[in-house]
Amino acid sequence: MNQDDLYLIGDVDGFSSQIGRLVSMMNSVRSTTLAAIAGLSVNELDYQHDAQSNSIAALLAHIAAAEVGYQAATFFTRDLNEDERRAWGAAISLGERARREIRGNDLAYYVQKLEQVRATTLAELGRRDDQWLEAEATFGNKKRINNYFKWFHVFGHELNHRGQIRWLRARATA
Repeated sequence: MNQDDLYLIGDVDGFSSQIGRLVSMMNSVRSTTLAAIAGLSVNELDYQHDAQSNSIAALLAHIAAAEVGYQAATFFTRDLNEDERRAWGAAISLGERARREIRGNDLAYYVQKLEQVRATTLAELGRRDDQWLEAEATFGNKKRINNYFKWFHVFGHELNHRGQIRWLRARATA
């Protein structure tokens, strides 16, 4: 990720034109997510505002897990397999299971997970072209959807949870 180009939506070396634009948006979002978590301790990552809230750690794991789900759906046209469900299940579902299972790791652990997942995304996007991005399918309510929207949703999802992370951070570090 080129830090000098984070505010430019445009071509990215190694990607088709429209995929490059998508990647540049994903890079910008990820950069601000990483800035929002910089320097957090294990206690801050595991902070829960109340008995029903998710921790920053759980939200970071959830961001990665959602991306893994979209990798499976868009790159491999399948649901998560058994190993992926086992590895990411708590992060996907959040709630009580995540409160129990996702804790005790340092910031580097979560950043590494985010980076590993994103590396797979970028490698797979680099194998595809703009025509793939426009490929359509239908989902639950029989609405048309294309791969472009699916990946737009991935970083929109991250933006939403980044807002929650910032809110939690303000309270965890107070």
